[in-house]
Amino acid sequence: MKKTMALLLCLVMVLGLLAGCGGGSGEEETVGELNLFTWDGMFPQEVLDEFEAETGIRIYYSNFDTDEAMLAKLEETQGGDYDLVIADDYIIELAIAEGLVQKLDKAKISTYDNLNPLYMGQFYDPADEYTIPWGAGIPLIVYNPALTGFDLTGYADLWNPALEDNLALIGNYRVINGITLKTMGESMNTDDVAKIEAAGEKLKELASNVRVISDSNTQDFLISEEVAAAFMYTSQVNLAMTSRDDLKICYPKEGLGFGIMAAFIPSQAPNSDAAHLFLEYLNQPEVAAKCFEYLGYYCTNKAAEEHISEAMYDLLVVPETVTEGEIIQNISQEGEDAHAKVWNEFKAACGQ
Repeated sequence: MKKTMALLLCLVMVLGLLAGCGGGSGEEETVGELNLFTWDGMFPQEVLDEFEAETGIRIYYSNFDTDEAMLAKLEETQGGDYDLVIADDYIIELAIAEGLVQKLDKAKISTYDNLNPLYMGQFYDPADEYTIPWGAGIPLIVYNPALTGFDLTGYADLWNPALEDNLALIGNYRVINGITLKTMGESMNTDDVAKIEAAGEKLKELASNVRVISDSNTQDFLISEEVAAAFMYTSQVNLAMTSRDDLKICYPKEGLGFGIMAAFIPSQAPNSDAAHLFLEYLNQPEVAAKCFEYLGYYCTNKAAEEHISEAMYDLLVVPETVTEGEIIQNISQEGEDAHAKVWNEFKAACGQ
């Protein structure tokens, strides 16, 4: 690993000398820096500092608030200005389609095989040519067994009459409609309006169990025992589990629904060698473990799992028994309209 890092660093330095002496067109790669573009707070500062100290490459960190803002910036610069971007799955699919992403040179990433296959080969990059997964968000059920009176094993258990007026849900309509489809053996991404409408009818049957629908601080209703169970985002799951040691996580038997963040190099990145070097560094097991403990998302680096602390392990590592998952994708406008109608009817049934 260190030999590979050193060789790549030498290559970066040589390219820098050539760029400096050639007096060329200005299109040669600028070396000695890495222009990173992602959300705020994605890395512990010590990880960034250690990379700079080890390689001599200075990191310039820019952040965006939404995936759409990131894509607009890439479109404006025609895939230039930034060397490495970390964003969400669905927006990466669009960036690749627009020719704004370059293929990875995996020979420059000796740590590539450390990645977890569960998060690879996804819809936005089916051949794993352009991206490296960097964290997954997996909405899960968390419950208080003392209040539910039974152990939950899947999404279908949310309909149990024992949970009447005792359930909190996040407010993402595609996710909630999606898990309802999963209980019916259907894909979260079906375009079949009849199936979406059938799921809507089943969803209405859940209304009597729902006390609150909230995207913000959903975990607080569970922590305070206002509800016995909650279906929540990854960050909320972690907050709940670290606040109370009597709560349990349910990994639904119908399969996970998850979203993936991934790293990619823009098509006209000024310093693609530095970007490859940073990706190699990040996917060292010890470095990745440190990053995911800080970030709080599911670890997408298989080799890093053994380096995650005991206290965080169950929160960051998906059990090996969970082998199937599905990412919510863009579907037809007709399908989206059907989902919106179903969701509005469900909220009305819940009195929200």
